[in-house]
Amino acid sequence: MTKNKNTVGSTVGDTVEFGQFSEADKSFVVDALNKGADRRQVMGWLMAMGATVGAAGSIVTAASEAIAATPKKGGNLRFAWDLHGPSDTMDPTLFTSSLDYGRGRMNYNSLVRFNDDLTVRPEVAESFEANATATEWTFKLRKDVTFHDGSKLTADDVVWSMNRHLGKDSKSKAKVFVEPVTEWKKVDSHTVKAICKQPYSELPIALGTFHFKILKADTTDFQNPTGSGPYKLKEFKPGVRSVHVRNDDYWNDEAGPYIDQIEAFGITDSVARVNALISGDVQMCANLDPKAIPQVEGASGVEVMSVASGRYPSITCLVDRDPGNNADFVLGLKHLQRRERILKVVQKGQGAIANDQPIGPAYGAGYCKEQTIRPYDPDKAKSLLKKSGVTSAELHVAEVYPGITDICLMLQREASKVGFDLKIKKVPNDGYWGAVWMKKPMNVVAWNMRPSATMMMGLAYKSDAAWNETFWKNERFDKLHGMAVAEVDPGKKYEMLCEMQKLISDKSGSLTPVTGSYLDAKSEKVKGFPRVPLAAFGGMEWPEFIWLDS
Repeated sequence: MTKNKNTVGSTVGDTVEFGQFSEADKSFVVDALNKGADRRQVMGWLMAMGATVGAAGSIVTAASEAIAATPKKGGNLRFAWDLHGPSDTMDPTLFTSSLDYGRGRMNYNSLVRFNDDLTVRPEVAESFEANATATEWTFKLRKDVTFHDGSKLTADDVVWSMNRHLGKDSKSKAKVFVEPVTEWKKVDSHTVKAICKQPYSELPIALGTFHFKILKADTTDFQNPTGSGPYKLKEFKPGVRSVHVRNDDYWNDEAGPYIDQIEAFGITDSVARVNALISGDVQMCANLDPKAIPQVEGASGVEVMSVASGRYPSITCLVDRDPGNNADFVLGLKHLQRRERILKVVQKGQGAIANDQPIGPAYGAGYCKEQTIRPYDPDKAKSLLKKSGVTSAELHVAEVYPGITDICLMLQREASKVGFDLKIKKVPNDGYWGAVWMKKPMNVVAWNMRPSATMMMGLAYKSDAAWNETFWKNERFDKLHGMAVAEVDPGKKYEMLCEMQKLISDKSGSLTPVTGSYLDAKSEKVKGFPRVPLAAFGGMEWPEFIWLDS
């Protein structure tokens, strides 16, 4: 046997070593196993060629692992999200839920995409670079990208798609991310340029988020939109399901797609969703309730998938109406949150303590380490609630985040101890984002992590943000946000971010006790997941990479 060290087989980020054997040795073993030879036969052949028992066993084991780790085409997959409704959409500018994000990732591409560490790499862009002041960004496009109808993707499509997020009349849910951009320009057929009114070093990160997908220019039919993604849309019924089939002409030959067909829909009851996974009716079960971890771990053929993140649940009080427009009422409730208990009991330790603002330790340098966590203080809460003059309130609750109902019931119990009547009105997950969120005076919300603290706070708290869910308006916060977006000095930016976090914690209508990890469950046969911490199942980056090990 020869002594050349080689490797064979890979998944995303993984390699399997064969050991001290030649390419011919490896090819012989892999070919034999693929043709149906069993382990004993192959070991016998290797020993006849002069290998020791140990060496023969080693190469057969490595070959078997390499074959198992090689992505395979084929199979159908069913993906169950935790909610759906009539607001489900295939228009990227209007995406609201992670189910929208997953469907978008199947049907479309973006200029850039995220790595697991939240850096970005080119996708439809071949390369990108900024000028010296980060006020202009140039994106050179790949020339081999085709839409599902066979037409070529060009600069015209990119400029049209990006312009949908600009201007005061834009309905984009993420237009705040590209607010510094004044214009997208076509340089030539495969080059575009973004012109910014101020330095904007975070533009590529913004463009990697869920809403900035590239459509064929002048698309109007979002029931059957034309994209360039790894899967073609076969069927879409909002609030019911979508069906996606593999795009066999996909331009990216360095990845999948591997699955023949993916069906995506909602199962709103968390128990039913887990049971569907265990029974094999679905292969991916999103937003696992932490209480169900033992059930999944005790079942055969399924497993828990956990990704540390900065996602979070929140109770929101709309500050433009009663009772949320009473600052003493809101602050009183904030002092009733049992943060440590929520983390330990409700989230089973999956996450971190939060301070009524969205930025947690997962944001790294964007997290204000000096802040003092607001303590549980029933006496202070009682005094504030009495001062407010509010004696009762109604909180609308749907299980949009694993354990959010338990968090609300815990707050209700603490409120009753100080003589406050907090009524809990349970509502269905179906249609929640369209009928309840940002409409009822008190409701609940679940947020995915964003790639930077500036983006997260701007999206949810800037006065003119489409998703300013408590309708809180603060001139100082808005000014700081604009300054932080343009600031390139890390120390100065950190000071701004700290002040912004304190303003949200002290002044806004958000009660945010914890941050959490992404906790999902899946069949052990589904392989190849990225681990981007921005949404369920590795940031919803999975469609292009996952495969079924039959």
